[in-house]
Amino acid sequence: MTYADVFRAEWGQVVATLIRMIGDWELAEECTQEACAAALERWPRDGVPDKPGAWLTTTARNRAIDWLRREAVGAAKLQEVAAMTDEPPPAYDVPDDRLRLMFTCCHPALAMEARVALTLRTLAGLSTAEIARAFLVGETTMSKRLTRAKQKIQYAGIPYRVPPAHLLPERTPAVLAVLYLLFNEGYSDVSRSTLSQEGIRLARLLVELMPEEPEAAGLLALMLFHDSRRETRLSPDGVLITLDEQDRTRWNCELITEAEELLDRTLQRHMPGPYQVQAAIAACHAIARTAADTDWPQIAALYGQLPQTPVVALNRAVALGMADGPGVGLALVDQLATGSLAGYHLLPAARADFLRRLNRRTEAVAAYTEAIELATTDADRKYLQKRLVQVSVQS
Repeated sequence: MTYADVFRAEWGQVVATLIRMIGDWELAEECTQEACAAALERWPRDGVPDKPGAWLTTTARNRAIDWLRREAVGAAKLQEVAAMTDEPPPAYDVPDDRLRLMFTCCHPALAMEARVALTLRTLAGLSTAEIARAFLVGETTMSKRLTRAKQKIQYAGIPYRVPPAHLLPERTPAVLAVLYLLFNEGYSDVSRSTLSQEGIRLARLLVELMPEEPEAAGLLALMLFHDSRRETRLSPDGVLITLDEQDRTRWNCELITEAEELLDRTLQRHMPGPYQVQAAIAACHAIARTAADTDWPQIAALYGQLPQTPVVALNRAVALGMADGPGVGLALVDQLATGSLAGYHLLPAARADFLRRLNRRTEAVAAYTEAIELATTDADRKYLQKRLVQVSVQS
């Protein structure tokens, strides 16, 4: 494990501990960054400590004490921070530190997007640019939204503490969204697969905590369906392998079975919510023995049941193109080209694939080139470059 991996794993806990004590988000993040910088200086010489999280917390705490002294902040606040220890926090209804802190951050006084973005930044250590990509907005826009959310917490005196059990449900949708985006970040970038595994771990805990919450079960099922294909998604040289080309005999049958059981139980008792619908879509892929057996009309119908966000609309267009032909898919994709998906590499990638299937090679080359320029991971770029070479040779 690299130093960066350690920092990413411990970031959320260290920042959250400081926020709890000093009530200042910006200072907490700054002191944590300084602690990581100090680790880069000392650990190569002294070795990684047995408890790196405790080392980082202590170092960040000391930075905060120094800052408070310099700024002559009230003596009571300084005494409170100086008294911090590495002892575990008291037990709450939420059984896991990281999950507990997510419920703490997802305060209903903030807008839903602000809750999710702030939690991803604070606890998952995602960069502002990564969070901006998840919400399909510019980095500057997301930076301003995060700043406003932190200011609202500070000015309104929103307490940084875990809510009692009866108030957890009002924060659950935001926590589910955080886990969903956390998993997606690790799933889309295989170099950060620890994020997807952490998302699964926390989703399992949430299902145990709220066994009657259908969307928690639906989200876990969705994650497990996707994770069942993890070992087949990349070639040995790091090129993305698309769903239709994956070796289905290597999919993890145990995870698929677990996901199916979760989905069946929750669908029998509840009207499906968005995560359950997405899990049902993933199930359509999981049960198809070959790519040709995929029930694309059913998948397109399921996408139609979801809130029609730009990404959902793109996925539905692809599914309809697979069900009704590439001409239909291309027309639908072209209708999305002027919306908020501009700059999203999967839009020109989908367009390129339909053009390739329609034998419009010159246009496909241009679309693949655009997708490569916008792609954010090496695996995606390598796959798109491979397709570009193929259509270039044939055109």
